[in-house]
Amino acid sequence: MTSPAAATPGAWPLTWLYAPGDRPDVVAKALASGADVVIVDLEDAVPPDRRAYALAATTDLLSSPHPVPVHVRLPSAHDTTAITALAPLPGLAALRVPKVTHGTDIGRIADLAPGVPLHALLESALAVEHAHAIATAHPAVRGIALGEADLRADLGVHDDRGLDWPRSRVVVAARAAGLPPPAQSVHPDIRDLDGLAASCAHGRALGFLGRAAIHPRQLPVIERAYLPAPGEIAAAEEIVKAAAADAGAQALPDGRFVDAAVVAAAHRTLALARSRRT
Repeated sequence: MTSPAAATPGAWPLTWLYAPGDRPDVVAKALASGADVVIVDLEDAVPPDRRAYALAATTDLLSSPHPVPVHVRLPSAHDTTAITALAPLPGLAALRVPKVTHGTDIGRIADLAPGVPLHALLESALAVEHAHAIATAHPAVRGIALGEADLRADLGVHDDRGLDWPRSRVVVAARAAGLPPPAQSVHPDIRDLDGLAASCAHGRALGFLGRAAIHPRQLPVIERAYLPAPGEIAAAEEIVKAAAADAGAQALPDGRFVDAAVVAAAHRTLALARSRRT
């Protein structure tokens, strides 16, 4: 199965901003922040004794649609109260399911929330091992991503390089399932914008597209890191122009080899660049 989103790179979000569900004032600011997607968090950002209030506030928020897509991260994959309360609401764009470990987790939620797009968060070694099975578990799955804080703890990883294999595994699993490239997990230091930029550059090299954020000041850094640079756009335009003149494999004057896969990648680059000009 190929997701419709996989064929439309210009529509892929680059910035996903988390906001705590028990803080309607912060959620309102997130909706006005310019983020491509706002994620109302009912899990880690909300103390357990405030989750009932957070669910009530989020239900009220999603009683009508918003110009920005609003996702909700569930309190858990097993919280049937939250799933059934949120699923019919007109303002809900998708549910994000934390700590998914098996495809059956997704199937059960899809049955409780028919027609609602689901994004699975993989936060353990077992989940990473099952990445492709989770990505293909149900047609409702529209994306997978890592939850790196929990994954670090599960793996006992302290150096960021220790996550490169799980990151690549999730990128490959998503694309093999026909899903959009995953967005990177959050950069937890909201003041370290240089570190965020460097981390985004590394994530982009691994095949991620876009990133989750926990503060609006992170959004411009993420967008700059993931948008094609002027040189990339010029190179893609040259490839597309050459392919239009000769559909076969060929070498450009500077020695670059061009075939169908290279042309497809160039079209994706231009689609992503155009999406930010409109």
